[in-house]
Amino acid sequence: MIAADSALAQREAEGKPVRIALVGAGVTARMIALQLLSPPIPGLRLAAIANRTVSKGLDAFQNAGVDGVTTANSTAAVEDSVAQGKPVVVEDARLVCGASNIDLIVEVTGTVEFGAHVAMNAISHRKHVVLVNAELDSTIGPILRFHADRAGVVITNTDGDEPGVAMTLLRYLKTIGFTPVAAGNLKGMIDRYRTPETQREFAAKYGQDAAKVTSFADGTKLSMEATILANAAGFRVGQRGMYGPKCAHVREMSSLLPHDDLMNGGLVDYALGAEPHTGAFVIVYEEHPRKRKELAYYKMGDGPFYVFYTPYHLPHIQIVSSIARAALGHDPTVSPAGAPRCEVVTTAKRDLKAGEILDGVGGFMSYGVIDNSDVVHQQHLLPMGVAADCRLVRDVAKDTAISYDDIVLPADRLCDKLRLEQDRRFQSPARVAVTTG
Repeated sequence: MIAADSALAQREAEGKPVRIALVGAGVTARMIALQLLSPPIPGLRLAAIANRTVSKGLDAFQNAGVDGVTTANSTAAVEDSVAQGKPVVVEDARLVCGASNIDLIVEVTGTVEFGAHVAMNAISHRKHVVLVNAELDSTIGPILRFHADRAGVVITNTDGDEPGVAMTLLRYLKTIGFTPVAAGNLKGMIDRYRTPETQREFAAKYGQDAAKVTSFADGTKLSMEATILANAAGFRVGQRGMYGPKCAHVREMSSLLPHDDLMNGGLVDYALGAEPHTGAFVIVYEEHPRKRKELAYYKMGDGPFYVFYTPYHLPHIQIVSSIARAALGHDPTVSPAGAPRCEVVTTAKRDLKAGEILDGVGGFMSYGVIDNSDVVHQQHLLPMGVAADCRLVRDVAKDTAISYDDIVLPADRLCDKLRLEQDRRFQSPARVAVTTG
């Protein structure tokens, strides 16, 4: 992990800031823009925003107090604006991915199909990619990492979101000599049956999208974040959906997770209702009696399992670290380490009927739960990230995992092609062929 502050200060002093393009201009993207621009972060420049509604991109710059923003309809025009130091907004994300003087793309759409096109386009133009997109990363992150490695660029999820907070802490603990055996989130509540209708009032109160808020409440986003963390750390889950024990404080997790599971390759999991109610935790194992005595002296407990935690997560603020680490140190904050260890399984939120079209993440019809990748492939289960717009060919009962055999995929989606490539590259030659129509 590089010292981002000194590296950024050097780039600023040299007049060679990292030039960034945001893809997306929703609530999160606008907060990222504000963080990067007001005041400007030394060594970084938000040079461009791509959004299908150009006015939202212009608003993102204006809300951060930036004037003199231009628009462009070609890659050459983007490059000219960036060269002159003029912020630019475009409708077509391909223009910023192809611009030679953009160094890094921040993908903030929360979409899978569109996000897959953006990521692959950026990688093909040898741009680093920071994903603020758990939906995409948890579904096809390993194959995106494969393509990024071949292109010599970094693709990473972000510090500030829980997987990045946990992985940053985990890597630090490994650096100072500990053995991590578990990591995860803190979660206030889960109700698998929340819908955009039940969450509409809450979403409106905080200016959020109802589907996004639903994915938080029904546990889908938690499973996606845990999958990203598992695939980076090489951990698994002890059972479908994780254990998620209730506890008063996160430090209790050292005694609430099965120790056999912790010592058998490590776990991702979550603490339910625990103080400090936000952030991420890592559990380490220490067997040396003298070291355990010293840890007890420092009020860490008797061991051999010890909980370390970060009591905050600030996605739009901490992303600065991930941008710097990717662009200047070629260091992904949290990125798949190889074959997927976990997946997110599409599960019926109500009784579903043949002929219905699934509405995907944060919808009325299904929720996502994490499971180990080998189980998912043995049972040919449908990843939550590709569930949207799939047509059911048979009835599926409430709380039943949906398989590829239960659906027909939409025709000619890049996310399905990349998913198939991921399965073929990392899985044994099991059933990877699926029906489209």
